[in-house]
Amino acid sequence: MKKKLLLTGEKREYKVKDIAVFEDRERLKAVLNELGWKILESLAEKEMYPMEIAKKLKVHEQKVYYHIRKLARAGIIKVVREEKKKGAIAKYYKASFPAFGVELPFGNRTINTVSIPSMNEKMKQFFSPFLRDDGSFNGKVVVGSPDPHGPFKARARDGHYASYLTLFLGQFVKLPEDFAVKLDVDVKAEKEENNNLILVGGPGTNLITKEVNEFLPIRFDMMPSEHGFLLGGLVSEKTGNVYTGDTVGVISRIVNPWDKEKRIIVLAGNKTVGTKACVIALAKFWKETLKNFSGQDKFATLIQGFDLDGDGKVDSIEALE
Repeated sequence: MKKKLLLTGEKREYKVKDIAVFEDRERLKAVLNELGWKILESLAEKEMYPMEIAKKLKVHEQKVYYHIRKLARAGIIKVVREEKKKGAIAKYYKASFPAFGVELPFGNRTINTVSIPSMNEKMKQFFSPFLRDDGSFNGKVVVGSPDPHGPFKARARDGHYASYLTLFLGQFVKLPEDFAVKLDVDVKAEKEENNNLILVGGPGTNLITKEVNEFLPIRFDMMPSEHGFLLGGLVSEKTGNVYTGDTVGVISRIVNPWDKEKRIIVLAGNKTVGTKACVIALAKFWKETLKNFSGQDKFATLIQGFDLDGDGKVDSIEALE
């Protein structure tokens, strides 16, 4: 019999076991007999000797010996140890393999062991525009440039949070052919706005977030001043509430205003720590974060970050609305 590997998986945990593939009918016939099958099932549970099997199955010992010989000749069971019993040698048998099967010459297919189906249905729905049928990432992750740029002449300090986000997404999607992470200035220069985009960082540091801000259900209050713009916190379109805390941010999914077939996800905070709270919210607390998401084209949730262990770093979140 040929030995192969049988792959099973559930919830991102994959396991393999040896499987023996029958190559001829004679070997297969040994287990198709009803008593032969019961003996094999018994020996799959634990090692046993023929008399013990006969008592368990309540059949004559000679019938058991007959099928034991057939199963052993076929290589389906094997002797694992011998023991003296009442002046005789008792041979203990065990199933040779944990699985047996019949293989036909068709049906091979390539699988992705870190597959999309392992993603929770709610999360898969949220990220669905960014997932190709072959399991690869379909879009760009956009971070602010670390150089002074834009009307605020700001240097982005939250781009590294995209690394945490992409590491999280990498559990579920295959690496795309093109480099998936872009600077905001490069997206504008290469006119890649009409794509599926995940924007990391607020309008002060990410130029693309600034351009989509007016379309967000929870948007940043960008107040004109003689120096350009001032950020006055996050304003909820639904409740009218204003949130100015440093650890507050917004996670939103909207239709891409430059291409209605594409979608944009925004993870942005009033300050860098607020953006961090949003990334943590989606990567570690997505059940709480996406509890009100049901596939709508215009979705937003307000995230508050907390430092529960007192080490000065955000490690937990609450979805405020």
